[in-house]
Formats: sequence, C-alpha cells, structure tokens
Amino acid sequence: MAKGISIVKRLQRLRGSPHLRNLLSTVDFNRSQLIQPLFAVESVKADEPIPGLRGTFRQNLESTLKQIEKDLENGVTQFILFNVPAGKKKRDFDHAFSTRMIQSIRKRFGSDLYLWVDACLCSLTESGHCCVYHSDSARQDLETTLNEISSLALSYIEAGADAISPSDMQDGRVAAIREKLDGAGKDLAPIMSYSTKFASHFYGPFRNAADSAPQFGDRNEYQIDVRNRDDALGSSDRCAEEGADLLMVKPGMSSIDLIREIHTRTGLAVGAYQVSGEYAALDVLEEKGLLKFEPALLETWSVFKRAGAQYVITYGARYAKKLGI
Repeated sequence: MAKGISIVKRLQRLRGSPHLRNLLSTVDFNRSQLIQPLFAVESVKADEPIPGLRGTFRQNLESTLKQIEKDLENGVTQFILFNVPAGKKKRDFDHAFSTRMIQSIRKRFGSDLYLWVDACLCSLTESGHCCVYHSDSARQDLETTLNEISSLALSYIEAGADAISPSDMQDGRVAAIREKLDGAGKDLAPIMSYSTKFASHFYGPFRNAADSAPQFGDRNEYQIDVRNRDDALGSSDRCAEEGADLLMVKPGMSSIDLIREIHTRTGLAVGAYQVSGEYAALDVLEEKGLLKFEPALLETWSVFKRAGAQYVITYGARYAKKLGI
C-alpha cells in the first residue's frame, strides 16, 4: 500500500450516477451492464478495422465521436476508452492526446454516457510493457511506474473521465491512484481494477489495436500465471484492500470459476472482460460456418452472468439492443 494512504470505503462513489446505479443493479440484466471498448488512435487518418474484432476500429478523434453517437443510438451508455498516442517514450509521458480525447467526448455528450478510461502505460512506452524500467537494465522501476500511472489517472479524471480502470497489474497501483485522486479532491472518482488478470494467449487482437505488444520478453513477471489460483484470488484481495471500488477478471471465460468466489471474499462487484481473443473466436467460427455469431455472443454473456459477473466488458456491447437486451 502506498505510504501514508488511509483507505476509506466510499460506497457513495457507486451511487452518484444513474449509469452506475444501472451497472450495479442486482435484480436484472440490462444494457448498462455491458461496457463497450473504444480505441482512439492519434496517428490514424481513417477507420482501421481490427482483425477479429467485428464492428470495432482504430479511430481518430472525430471518428471516435461519430462512433459514440451511433453506439448511443443503439443503447450503449457505458464505454471504456483506450488511448493510443502517436509518440512513445521511456518515461515522462505526454497526456495531451488522451486528455484532448476525453475532453472532446465530455463536451459533445455530457452525461449521456459513462466514461471509463484504461490507465496503463503499454501504449505509451517504447518497450510496449506496462511499466517503466530502470535506465541501466531491464529491471522494473516500480516507484516511477506508480508515479506515472497515478499521474495518468489524475489527468484523465481532470479531463472529464468518470472513472479509472488500471490494467497494468503492478504492485500497489490501486493504492497509488487512490491516494493521487483523493489528494486532488477527486475522492468520488471510482476505480474499476483489472484485479485478476492472467498472462494469457488471448490478447492478440487487442495488442494490435492498442499498439501495445511487448518489444522484448513477455508480461509473465507482473501478470498472473494461469495455473495459479491462489495468486489469482490474492490479487483481487489486494486490490480490494487498496481501495478499488469494482474488480474484474480477465480473460473472462478462462476465469469463470473465480468470479463468484472473488465477490464472496471481497464483497465488491466483479466484472468479466470478454477479451479480444475470446470475442474474435466467435467471429472466426461464424466465418467457417460453425456457429451463428449473434446468438453465440448472447450465450457467452448469459454464462458470465450465471457465473456471477456484475458487468461485462465486450466488443459486442453495441449489438445488445438488437439482441433484445
């Protein structure tokens, strides 16, 4: 836990918006419990389809705004934004593109939507890793990493994001973000932590979309070994203790056995991320004539809810209205 932080469980963080109240309703399954990812990419001039991610594109600022308009018409109200700036650095990251993107969304749509923003360094770093390294080695510089991530989170909230979603899996990052937000008077901004995130082989399409593939090694040093159940549960326990308001498992389907237990242990709402490889599998199977995409997508959401997921991050949220949700 970050030095000097005092965790106060602020239940009011999750009551202040009708979008959040719908997300956390425990008596029904509604469209507000599906969160649609967006990829805002500074360097693209026209929409770039993402292989395997049906209906999802790498988009510039104006295209992202137009996409949100369409999604709102289709009943989507919850979005998670992944910003991909053009320039990459080793540290001292530039937040200008991301904050401009967030400000533009808030100015255009106001309270019509709820905007989560992913707070990770992998799209910003030259290494493609979710952390800063010491300049003289390939050893993680945890203190600098936490400073960079928490500063990133604060800049997003100040720009108009509703909430922060840290995905890096670095030790202590939830506490560092909570301390930074609270110290700036942003104590009612929720944190939805990627609390149990495995070092999975199912992230390929996302890494193409976010330009975040590691340039050396892998992420096994800070993401969870898929064989380690105790670590998976302990990681969510840690995030709850550090002040996270909501928790998440990723990948969703291969973490299905953990969702209800994490909720029971922590008392927090637990969501599932239907990751890019899981979603893309449905697309490829339909392409091969082996299933029908839309009913299969609806089936997966039903399984997540049956397993205890309070919400689902899915690239197909924009199809929910068509599917009767």
